[in-house]
Amino acid sequence: MSEIKKVVLAYSGGLDTSIIITWLKEHYNNCEVIAVCGNVGQKDELIGLEERAKKSGVSKLYIEDLTDEFVNDYIIPTMQAGADYEGYLLGTSFARPILAKRVVEIAKQENADAVCHGSTGKGNDQVRFELAIMHFAPGMKIIAPWREWDIQSREEEIDYAEAHNIPISVNRENSYSKDKNLWHLSHEGLDLEDPGNEPNYEKEGFLELGVSPVQAPDRPEYIELEFEKGVPVKLNGESMKPSDIIRKLNVIGGTNGIGIYDVVENRLVGMKSRGVYETPGGTILYRAHEVLETITLDKRTAHKKRELAITFAELVYDGQWYSPLREALSAFVTSTQQNVTGRVRLKLYKGNIINAGVWSKYSLYDMSIATFEAGGDYRQSDATGYISIYGLPTRVQASMERKSSDASEAGLCG
Repeated sequence: MSEIKKVVLAYSGGLDTSIIITWLKEHYNNCEVIAVCGNVGQKDELIGLEERAKKSGVSKLYIEDLTDEFVNDYIIPTMQAGADYEGYLLGTSFARPILAKRVVEIAKQENADAVCHGSTGKGNDQVRFELAIMHFAPGMKIIAPWREWDIQSREEEIDYAEAHNIPISVNRENSYSKDKNLWHLSHEGLDLEDPGNEPNYEKEGFLELGVSPVQAPDRPEYIELEFEKGVPVKLNGESMKPSDIIRKLNVIGGTNGIGIYDVVENRLVGMKSRGVYETPGGTILYRAHEVLETITLDKRTAHKKRELAITFAELVYDGQWYSPLREALSAFVTSTQQNVTGRVRLKLYKGNIINAGVWSKYSLYDMSIATFEAGGDYRQSDATGYISIYGLPTRVQASMERKSSDASEAGLCG
């Protein structure tokens, strides 16, 4: 341990990373600790962060604005893929690779001996952080305190913080494990660990990005989103960059009770875990993009894309963002987005997203063919020949089975 003189810590200012600073100094010969906080949209959590970090004992704090890179290079490609993990829109999963990447860059810049993260030994994030670190710095030493120390719970973490006069922003009654960024907010722990407990959505302070559908307005709200090649470019007719669209959709969606998801998911490390996610803007964006693809993608591409979305989501969830397969799948997805350009109207009402119109100059929907009215370009009589040819294998199979059955019966009679 004596060779560890300087450590770069992935720092959020939360309970875990706050006590880790003191713990590192205690267990690694009073090493220097440099904290790196990646701003991926958790703006309100950055207030007072520098003061807390200095009081906790860091020698230097980097606060890196990664928001647009996070949106453009991680969120949008995942949304274009239509990837979700068991319904979860991957808010924590694709934030970890970009954070780890920046931590490694600063560790190299500072000539650090090791990097450190605060992910628990039961969670997925330890894998996501460390695979990304291995990708950018294969020989870098990684310190994971949760796999080394004797602390076993958040209660014991709070005890440690109080004993060492470490400033923390949580209390014992409301110390949910949370992760927040521009895309989402997750809640785990406490009463949520029992899947039989209904989350108290109406309790003040539980939801942070919006309100319960019960508390949402009793009138619908319409929005329009425009995309160019699968990238959102306008909201309600106003041009803006994707990160600003997500910010505004978070407000609109949160107001209308959109994007609350309660799930028992299958963690990478082999256990099931219960969490509540708030993803108001992301849920709207996914739906709008999906609706636009219904008229701009052909059947086989759309179906194959949906199959591959499961693999894409598993790769992101499992920390394989920088893997060759994820990159190859993203290349496929990008090729499918060339004609995903158009406008989508949605109606939001008490947690529901209702389709209210879709338009595209690349639409494959042809009303003259699809219409039930007389005339049109589709001749219904043509279906006779199509069904005859399409059904040929069925007739051949049935004929063979009948002949085989007849032969068997004749043999038995003989």
